[in-house]
Amino acid sequence: MSSIRDKAQEVLKEDFDKAKVVVSDTATSRSYIYPIKGMFYFVSHPNIWKPIVKQILPMVGVSIGVVTAMFTFTYIPQFSVLVFVNGPLAVFTTVLLVLSESSTIINMVARNWILKDAILDTFDGVLLAKNAEELVAEGREVKSGADPMKKLGKLLKSPFEKFSPKALIRYILYLPLNFIPVVGTVIFVALQGRNRGGMIHGRYFQLKRWSASQRQDYLNEHKGPYTAFGLVATLLEMVPFVSIFFSFTNTTGAALWAVDLEQKSTLKGPNSVPDLEETGKKVD
Repeated sequence: MSSIRDKAQEVLKEDFDKAKVVVSDTATSRSYIYPIKGMFYFVSHPNIWKPIVKQILPMVGVSIGVVTAMFTFTYIPQFSVLVFVNGPLAVFTTVLLVLSESSTIINMVARNWILKDAILDTFDGVLLAKNAEELVAEGREVKSGADPMKKLGKLLKSPFEKFSPKALIRYILYLPLNFIPVVGTVIFVALQGRNRGGMIHGRYFQLKRWSASQRQDYLNEHKGPYTAFGLVATLLEMVPFVSIFFSFTNTTGAALWAVDLEQKSTLKGPNSVPDLEETGKKVD
């Protein structure tokens, strides 16, 4: 009995130590600030608005259509189920769930079709605006000029990863978490944030010429910061009807973070390793 208790304490200590590292890494990197930083940068730099201006009408239409349809056809059925486990709070948890589902659908449509090129141009454009021409040149031709968006040339490498079937399957598998009162919905949104965080630097890693294993190793090593960024980004993109705006500001924030990471890389060059601890000091 004593050995079982000792083993349990050992496991708990290991998990606690891992959690401390994740929290410390997140706090030091201050990655959660970048979605907000991206918002202010985007609003204050009209020269990077071109991609969103072209796509705003179709995306607003898609957003309104998806959110309206989801609340019309799925709110009552899901509320009818969640009310048994969440009680009166089901009114709010169902809203959160429907918004999360709507956000997932909108993101899937946007990133695979409507906004694919626009989001890529925004990311690369912000990198150019922050003088990261050498990095951008790894993935596309860079023209001369002062306007970062006009400097974007022909793509040399395919853009961001699309919304994968695996991500959709994972989303569906996580849905039952919402049957756990309150906490389950929070965990569900947090998991969506973790998945979102793992995608935000796909273009950056591509420009760094990292292999799939290098990307995964780096993301595993820095789960905390990327989950924190993804959680804030997910919550912003769940806001009805303005999710398109936050998609672009989150992309801007991801690019700003990439610039800071690049400037603090422990090794210079395409395959250099970003230092998140040093980057956190730049956010101030």
